[in-house]
Amino acid sequence: MSRGQQLRLVLVLGSLIAIGPLTIDMYLPALPAITADLETTSAAVQLTLTGTLAGLALGQLLIGPLSDAVGRRLPLLAGIALHILASLLCVVAPTVQVVGVLRVLQGLGVAATSVVAMAVVRDLFSGAAFARLFSRLMLVMGAAPILAPTLGSALLRWSDWRGVFVALAVFGLLLVVVAAVGLRETLPPERRRHGGVAAVGRDYRALLRDRTFVGLVLVAGLAMAALFAYVAGSSFVFQQRYGLDEQQFGLAFGAGAVGLITATQLNVRLLRRYTPQRILVAALTVGTGAGLVLVSFAATGVGGLPAVLASLWVVLAAAGLAMPNAPALALSRHGEAAGTAAALLGAVQFGVGALAAPLVGVLGTGSVAMAAVVAGGMAVALVVLLTVVRPARLAEIEPAAVAVAVH
Repeated sequence: MSRGQQLRLVLVLGSLIAIGPLTIDMYLPALPAITADLETTSAAVQLTLTGTLAGLALGQLLIGPLSDAVGRRLPLLAGIALHILASLLCVVAPTVQVVGVLRVLQGLGVAATSVVAMAVVRDLFSGAAFARLFSRLMLVMGAAPILAPTLGSALLRWSDWRGVFVALAVFGLLLVVVAAVGLRETLPPERRRHGGVAAVGRDYRALLRDRTFVGLVLVAGLAMAALFAYVAGSSFVFQQRYGLDEQQFGLAFGAGAVGLITATQLNVRLLRRYTPQRILVAALTVGTGAGLVLVSFAATGVGGLPAVLASLWVVLAAAGLAMPNAPALALSRHGEAAGTAAALLGAVQFGVGALAAPLVGVLGTGSVAMAAVVAGGMAVALVVLLTVVRPARLAEIEPAAVAVAVH
């Protein structure tokens, strides 16, 4: 695959995956407004975010094996169509409970874009080549968390929170065209999995018996939990604790995403000198330390908002190094069932994230609550990596791994 072909692939897959972060993050500046408009509580509104993450987790478990059986394109297009329908219904939703249910359906829909994109990369690449391309893909993906709150804030200047869901529906329509025209089928019929539900069960059992795979999946999920604790709590912390308006919040949120994106691109260079497992250990160690510093700043108030933002930036940068390498190491072990393996990986990532989001609300939706869950996610990820995965036992991945030809 030439550099030009790789660039086109990254742009297409990046635009598809971007709908996930946009769906999660674009309405964040409107959470206080939704709370007031629907006459509910901040905890109830945060559960709508949890619903999206739960839908993403469940959807990947279903769509991954389906994409291994019927190919990548059909589940992808069906998922985007479901997302469009759910977005349009959110526009007329009368209560927070209805919004919550529809957000689950949105998550189910965008699960197809996430798991299929990951499976397509694994269809074409393996090992360090996978990690490098995934880091490039995260450059495109990373623009979505930066743009989403800013776009949401801009929409709120001339529309209410329902306008955000109109925009998501329009973006979904554009993605149908992108997927139909720009993404060819990467799983030919002779490589598809057959055998129905029994075969799916066997695949999942084989994955769950692989201690190293399960450990790496948990590491990826816990790093994602730290990220989603930030996503769930930042709107209330920055706007209610530190007094930022909706536009200022968009800028502060975007600053954190810059740290994550910068780290993913640094990862490409680091992979030329170090193995993915070494980078992963270092990233989680730094992230845990920065998380503990974040907790101390949030609890004492020392340094105010700048200190909180600076420590958050380091944590998110550490997550940006961890998130390409943990999936690359995990999926390199099970290329024969890439869709199912990617589904389990994604389900755990978003499932653990779905637990982290309401935990911030339960602990009080304050800066200490957000900081504690962020730091806890990174710390537990490091413990799992050292005690369950045991990096020294991981098979070395050839830095010169190249694309696997698909005909």
